[in-house]
Amino acid sequence: MIFRLPSFKLNLFVSYVISCLMMIVITFKTQAQELNCTVKVIAPQIANVEASVFESLEDGIRGFMNGRRWTNDDFAFKELIECTMQITISEAINNTRFRGSIQIQSNRPVFNSDYNTPTFFVVDGDLEFEWVDGTSILFNPGQHRNNLSSILAYYSYMIIGTDYDSFGLEAGSEYFLKAQTIVANAQNAGGKGWKASQGKQNRYWLVENMLSQTFRPLRLCMYNYHRNGVDLLYEDIETARLNIADAIIEMRSTNRIRPGSYNIQVFFIAKNDEIIKLFEPAPEAERVRLLPVLKQMDPGNIAKYDDALM
Repeated sequence: MIFRLPSFKLNLFVSYVISCLMMIVITFKTQAQELNCTVKVIAPQIANVEASVFESLEDGIRGFMNGRRWTNDDFAFKELIECTMQITISEAINNTRFRGSIQIQSNRPVFNSDYNTPTFFVVDGDLEFEWVDGTSILFNPGQHRNNLSSILAYYSYMIIGTDYDSFGLEAGSEYFLKAQTIVANAQNAGGKGWKASQGKQNRYWLVENMLSQTFRPLRLCMYNYHRNGVDLLYEDIETARLNIADAIIEMRSTNRIRPGSYNIQVFFIAKNDEIIKLFEPAPEAERVRLLPVLKQMDPGNIAKYDDALM
């Protein structure tokens, strides 16, 4: 015997199911966090600490990065910012205090493509923190609780700010300001990388420069390179390349004032391979126009540019 619902009840049932499914989708969308961060903690030279400690630390960092809501915007799963974080522990001062480095990379999808373009790449060698196995990583935006949570939160905001800048003109300012607040709160904490006096390539200067008027051409480049450049490649590759070249060339005004600045280095560390792939097959006139600018602003890769673009 086959049981059938009356048509009006069936319609009500179907409507109910659809409503439930929509609520699930809406709930998932509004609850989705911003980052999809792949985390790896390695300690190749550490013998005095159990490997399980670093595995637990890795899990804790992954949960902190991906489980916290960093903005007030709603993200669908497909909109999450893809990023990677590798922490290399080079010294275990004791069972709870560690030194090492942290490498952060993020990218974003290109319109009408399955290609992801790199947006942010930093290697921070001033990593020092204390963490007790099994404890949660806690962060308070209004204060410096500990070095680990502040560093992780700082780079979360830098990733998000850079990502937003690539979609909207200076759209990441709110998140760079949050990162700058973390720097200000850490001034008296004693950790390296937070102060202007501790070198020109650290967390202080990375966000300080980003919010400086001197570096506005760099932020304009981030927008024009992506929205008027790589996002246009599928539709019109010639115009896209022209816009990318124009965006890079516009950064020369910043480079004249602050040659070799940390932020310009960070840009080219992320982008140099992509720039070569884009312009290697370009007409000679395009390569001749861009090559001297690249060599001037990114002297560390002169040999690569010459080999590919001359």
